Amino acid sequence: MTTDSIISKVWSFCHTLRDDGVGYGDYLEQLTYLIFLKMADEYAKPPYSRKVGVPPRYAWPVMRPLKGAELEVHYVEALRALGAEKGMLGQIFTKAQNKITDPAKLARLIEMVDDVTWTTLDADTKGDIYEGILEKNAEDTKSGAGQYFTPRALIKAMVACVAPQPGRTIADPACGTGGFFLAAYDHLKTLPLTPTQKRFLKNETFYGNEIVAGTRRLCLMNLFLHNIGEIDGDSLIASTDALIAQPARNVDYVLANPPFGKKSSMTFTNEEGEQEKEDLVYNRQDFWATTSNKQLNFLQHIRSMLKTTGQAAVVLPDNVLFEGGAGETVRKKLMETTELHTILRLPTGIFYANGVKANVLFFDNRPAGKDTATKDVWYYDYRTNVHHTLKRKPLRTEDLAEFIACYNSQNRHKRTETWHAEKNPTGRWRKYSYAELAARDKASLDLFWLKDDSLTDLDNLPEPGVLADEIIENIEAGLANFRSVAASLGK
Repeated sequence: MTTDSIISKVWSFCHTLRDDGVGYGDYLEQLTYLIFLKMADEYAKPPYSRKVGVPPRYAWPVMRPLKGAELEVHYVEALRALGAEKGMLGQIFTKAQNKITDPAKLARLIEMVDDVTWTTLDADTKGDIYEGILEKNAEDTKSGAGQYFTPRALIKAMVACVAPQPGRTIADPACGTGGFFLAAYDHLKTLPLTPTQKRFLKNETFYGNEIVAGTRRLCLMNLFLHNIGEIDGDSLIASTDALIAQPARNVDYVLANPPFGKKSSMTFTNEEGEQEKEDLVYNRQDFWATTSNKQLNFLQHIRSMLKTTGQAAVVLPDNVLFEGGAGETVRKKLMETTELHTILRLPTGIFYANGVKANVLFFDNRPAGKDTATKDVWYYDYRTNVHHTLKRKPLRTEDLAEFIACYNSQNRHKRTETWHAEKNPTGRWRKYSYAELAARDKASLDLFWLKDDSLTDLDNLPEPGVLADEIIENIEAGLANFRSVAASLGK
């Protein structure tokens, strides 16, 4: 089968199952289980002859010929048993369930997977198939999967700026489906690598945490299909909450988009048998401030993950830039102990969570010293007068090309402002000194200097369709906030 025919077949069957009420997420999970079992069978045979850990009674050759009720019973039993195994195998099948209730269609899906020799496909082909369905799943707003999916154009821009080097470690403490890892992997593959560096890239470069079992499963399979990790090796993605304890290892790079939502919380059952949420505060000796603000906790944790020469690029919401109390403490300490050198201000309409106002903070860790590590912070305003929507005008890689050029990863100490008060007041690239920022109220980093044309010039309004999408997104974001407030009042 050709690459195009495989992709076409996978997608056509996805649409067939959607008619039965099986969404992209459920389809993706079942596809994950079956492709993994088929690849395990392929790796168990020559020339690989590897012990992959799948018990013989649940191996692919046993399940392949089964039909009807016998297949359904066997499949359910296999999913439950494999979830109890150790290593990557157990992580892939943790809490696995059969979502395809029609045994005939399950058999057809097995036939489709069986028609392909997956180990002979190159990583890009397997990855493209899987990533395509992941993105479709994220677009399904009802599933809520979008919160684990960062726009790939933004990820690629962040990786292009950080420009990770071979033989160094990369981590993401809330890795979702693994988008940052894959972009970094694609970047590193383009570099000249020695055999030792290639082995390091495959097995020792990436480390992550993901507490949601279903999302962790998708991440592991995504990495595996892109040739990262070993089918019979240990899991590269931990199931533990990264914030609970100090990091087990320090890394060279952290690339992350921690989950949206201001407060960390845990759910429990009260004496009346009702579900309640309680704010979760992490008492960490290595944190600058104790708070229930999830974003501030992740920012502090990410700083603690870095080697003294480590670099980070992190997506964070606006409140991290201006909030008082713990927020002010964290901002001041971040600038004092690390070199916070770049902030990219992002527009709304690029995330699957509606109305999100976010930024990317780029900072480099530094050894402890008397002097403040941050000297200047460079801002790129890609928010003012920028209009994106997920469907009509999604964010594309070329949209951030000017920012990548301004960032100047080859030598970021030689940068030139595009903004000038007289010569170019519409320039989006501007520098502020540490002294200017530290003197601001609460050391706020929430800065804009461009005029919003839509407030004064009706001719500069976006297209009606884009404007309508923005209005819808703002209303939906407002409703989400009201629901959160209502839930808190109810508690």
